[in-house]
Amino acid sequence: MPSLALLAASPTLLSAALAAAAPGEPPAPAAVSAPPAWSLSAMQDAGPQEAAPPAPPRDGNGQALNEIVVEGAVGPPKSDPLEGVNEDSYRIVQKVDAAVLEPVAYAYRDGLPEPIRDGLGNVVRNLGEPSNALNFLLQGKVGKAFETLGRLAINTTLGVGGLFDVAGKKANLPYRRNGFANTMGYYGIGPGPYLYLPVTGATTVRDLAGSTLDQLLLPLTVGRPFNRPLYAATYFVVNGLDQRLAFDEEIASIRNADDPYRLRRETYLARRRRDIAALKGEPISERDRMWLEELEEMKAAQAPVPAETAPLPAPENTTPVEPPANPEALLITQPR
Repeated sequence: MPSLALLAASPTLLSAALAAAAPGEPPAPAAVSAPPAWSLSAMQDAGPQEAAPPAPPRDGNGQALNEIVVEGAVGPPKSDPLEGVNEDSYRIVQKVDAAVLEPVAYAYRDGLPEPIRDGLGNVVRNLGEPSNALNFLLQGKVGKAFETLGRLAINTTLGVGGLFDVAGKKANLPYRRNGFANTMGYYGIGPGPYLYLPVTGATTVRDLAGSTLDQLLLPLTVGRPFNRPLYAATYFVVNGLDQRLAFDEEIASIRNADDPYRLRRETYLARRRRDIAALKGEPISERDRMWLEELEEMKAAQAPVPAETAPLPAPENTTPVEPPANPEALLITQPR
């Protein structure tokens, strides 16, 4: 009998039989106890937690908006790859200049009468006129080339070998310096690395090559006496002393700068770019203008105040003059 079989079965077998008989109802899963996710003691031990800052908005390229990006190059500038060597050379040359070259230049200035010193400088400039004229011709400036040749002819003949600048004072033909370095720059050849050499001073690879060609023009094309060591030594000494005296004020101004080496480099490169731009009829950049203006301001501040414009010192222990009580009673007489 089925009813008697159910009554005789144990409760466990009875619940299992009922669960198997109920179609479509899966057994309820057993509850699994989990540890609490938060506890008061753990939060007290961890301390206060700061909220994470919100992520900044980003543009279509994935770059965050309102983000300041600073870019910079590490190492020497491209124009001066040998900056460390050049700066050491600059410091050594300045010490030698202050100890040797500057006193010799001052002795040359004060020891020789000004007419003789100016005459020697005129001779040196006259010897450079063939290079000036040739380079004006290479640059397509025919008018200036013939003017330079006219200066050379007049000063060599009437000026006693260039001792007197007759062309500049009487013929209104000013001196215009030019050279192979300018010609190379005129046709787009870059300056190359900046150099500071013990004898030459501030220069570039292009300027060094150009000045070498300028000095070799007469010895190679004319020969004697320009190819003799005595001529080269005399030319080098006189030209070097004249250049030292011409740039004496500028050298003193640069020495007083916060960064003398950098100012010397930037002003030299700016001046050379200005020279090439003038040959092409182009304006200079605003950056070069700022460097050159800064140098001129420093030179103006370095220049001494003329005696006639210098303020007179205030006299000491002077008693101010009091006006008379009755000015109308005073009589002004003039001697006859």
